Amino acid sequence: MTQDTKPSKGTPAKAVSAAPHTLTLIGRLVVAAAGLAAAGVAAVLIAVGIALAVAYPNLPDVTGLADYRPKLPLRVLAADGQLIGEFGEERRNLLTIDQIPDVMKNAVLAIEDARFFEHSGVDYRGMVRAALANLREAKSQGASTITMQVARNVYLSAEKSYTRKIYEVLLTFKLEHLLTKEQILEIYMNQIFLGQRAYGFASASQIYFGKPLQDVTIAEAALLAGLPQAPSAYNPVRNPKRAQARQRYIIDRMVENGFITAEQAEQAKAQPIKLRQPTREDNLQAEYAAEMARQAIVAQYGEAAYTRGLVVSTTIDPRAQQAAYRAVRQGVLDYERRQFYRGPELFITLPEDPQQRDAAIDDALAERPDNGDLLSAVVLEVSPRRVVVVRQDGEPIEITGEGLKPVQSGLSDKAGPNIKIRPGAVVRIVKVDEKSWRITQLPEVEAAFVALDPRNGRIAALVGGFDFNKSKFNHVTQAWRQPGSSFKPFVYSAALEKGLTPMTVVNDAPLFYSANETGGKPWEPKNYDGQFEGPMSVRRALAKSKNMVSIRVLQLVGTQSAQDWVTRFGFEADKHPPFLTMALGAGSVTPLQMVTGYAVFANGGHRVAPVLITRVTDSRGHVLYEAPQTTLDNAPRAIEPRNAFIMNSLLQEITRSGTAARAQAILKRNDLYGKTGTTNDAVDAWFVGYQPTLAAAAWVGYDTPRNLGSRETGGGLALPMWISFMQEMLKDVPITPITTVPPGVINVGGEWYYEEFGPGNGVHGIGLGDPWPGAPAGMEVDANGVPIAAPLPQVEERRSILDLFRN
Repeated sequence: MTQDTKPSKGTPAKAVSAAPHTLTLIGRLVVAAAGLAAAGVAAVLIAVGIALAVAYPNLPDVTGLADYRPKLPLRVLAADGQLIGEFGEERRNLLTIDQIPDVMKNAVLAIEDARFFEHSGVDYRGMVRAALANLREAKSQGASTITMQVARNVYLSAEKSYTRKIYEVLLTFKLEHLLTKEQILEIYMNQIFLGQRAYGFASASQIYFGKPLQDVTIAEAALLAGLPQAPSAYNPVRNPKRAQARQRYIIDRMVENGFITAEQAEQAKAQPIKLRQPTREDNLQAEYAAEMARQAIVAQYGEAAYTRGLVVSTTIDPRAQQAAYRAVRQGVLDYERRQFYRGPELFITLPEDPQQRDAAIDDALAERPDNGDLLSAVVLEVSPRRVVVVRQDGEPIEITGEGLKPVQSGLSDKAGPNIKIRPGAVVRIVKVDEKSWRITQLPEVEAAFVALDPRNGRIAALVGGFDFNKSKFNHVTQAWRQPGSSFKPFVYSAALEKGLTPMTVVNDAPLFYSANETGGKPWEPKNYDGQFEGPMSVRRALAKSKNMVSIRVLQLVGTQSAQDWVTRFGFEADKHPPFLTMALGAGSVTPLQMVTGYAVFANGGHRVAPVLITRVTDSRGHVLYEAPQTTLDNAPRAIEPRNAFIMNSLLQEITRSGTAARAQAILKRNDLYGKTGTTNDAVDAWFVGYQPTLAAAAWVGYDTPRNLGSRETGGGLALPMWISFMQEMLKDVPITPITTVPPGVINVGGEWYYEEFGPGNGVHGIGLGDPWPGAPAGMEVDANGVPIAAPLPQVEERRSILDLFRN
């Protein structure tokens, strides 16, 4: 035994001999563990290799980006040339990488991907840095490179999943292999969305500063560079304080990366930012009209419409469109204030840490973005008389008094958990005036408004719903609803040809059809107010919208004759079956049909087709389509001028003393004509009316038909929208009463008659128990005293009522 192996004093020989055995065992375990680890790594690599082999062939073809040229979008313009819609590749300005100023490129690189020109698409160092930062800080940092963002924005959906992330990484490698760094950066800076409908930094510079990108300063470039992460949260128009904080951070990053000096940074931070003042174009809400134009153009030109740079000119008048949009929004919000509070949209936990709290608020408000003037906010403090909320800018907003009335049920101690307003609740607020706010809620009810020139059919304004982003369904053209009493004028128009006059006396008395008469259930129609006033003139009955009178008038006309007559106004016969309920507006119409029908009365009897698109040009300005000019001289005649004249007189009475008397009272002019409409159980509310130069229809209802409220009517819901619109549009329009008396009309005692149906010759009375004087020989009346003048046998009429009950 050598000296090195000799046991020390007091050390057992057995222990010395055991040491080599222990070391051998540990070595074996280490080798085994290493083998297992190697096998595991190999298995993972094989699995990843298989996944890549399967996924790579399914990647989209990116060769088109090698010659990146954005496709020219389809642009839709208002009548004055303002842009109201852009479809396809949403870019207005394309710059090559050489045309983009260095200051803009450096600002983007500093905040988005400082090592862009060093890594191969995936920045592993950046991933580690972001992971460590996320452990230290409350706010998370991302590690997506510019190439990864291009892959995601151009080719992938917004879905958050591991599969999409794998595709994103694979696409990144593919892009880096195919394109140069300069090409990738050029695509990114022309592609990224930056808020305010701006795609690409060249467009954003014009939108926010009103200047070319080549002219931006360090301060402006840093402000723009902060937008890609959160275009809404860092929008300098809506959130100036938060945008400035982001800008200053980016300026510091530019210094850290050597793009600017410390002195330049201080100067940039001190520079005041001058934002371009918003114009009417920025605020013109005409999405439904733009979408109608898009559908028509795509139907004509196919998918190529999105790439050919087509320019579509429409009839939309920006002033009228804004007035209609405001009228609809205000009308719906006024109705919503009368509804039961349905509770906050979302509840979040508010962390104690200020930075974490800001992050949570940002995320919640991003999930519930603003809806026009309905702003989203997070509740910080609550008491029965005071609520404090906050938005993205971090400034607390205190709401008290009248501003809490719409949500009293949510402030009650007895409120349920889904209704109660508490800290962390996401609610909607609307500004009442410079000093006060009100808490409200997103409406469930829908509305529509459309206005056109009755002389040529040009659509001046079209609002297809409360919020286009919520629902693309265009209620102006797609919503088939019952018109209620707003349909009565078309029945009365038909009756004028049967001898009815404004002074004909009709009995407003109960009507009853027994089960034997209908062949099914008995039918007992009612007036809206449940009251019967006995004999009254046609003029007064229509002004007061008496249902019993309208039914008797329809029986005078005959249901089959009435069905044929209403097609003259553009209505579809099959949507208005020849039943007595036609007198109460039980058929189906759209708001566009209604305003087109009323335009016939407004223009003296001509049917003008509604026009939206006036011209289509290609990217070089070549005219591809031009709409023919519509005038009353070339428009087909629907009814005789004298019919339109007397109907105007009756419709004017409604706005003077009838259910729409508020119109003349508020607008202080007598050249207003129209009719309210409220369907059975207050499911639909209407007002359709006109001034000789402008006709408009307003409708309110739920998409899934249900009661609007026991006291809600067309006069209370739709008429205020119409009045609000006309207040704006008729400001400088002189009063233009219809004074030209057409041939065949006479005036006796201050009332208008057809010449052949003057006093003593027309229909004197209906429903009074006996045939009227001068009635044709053999004329009979039914049990209700209604003349039997329908061309169909009475038994057929009864069968149609039975069919109605069965349906």
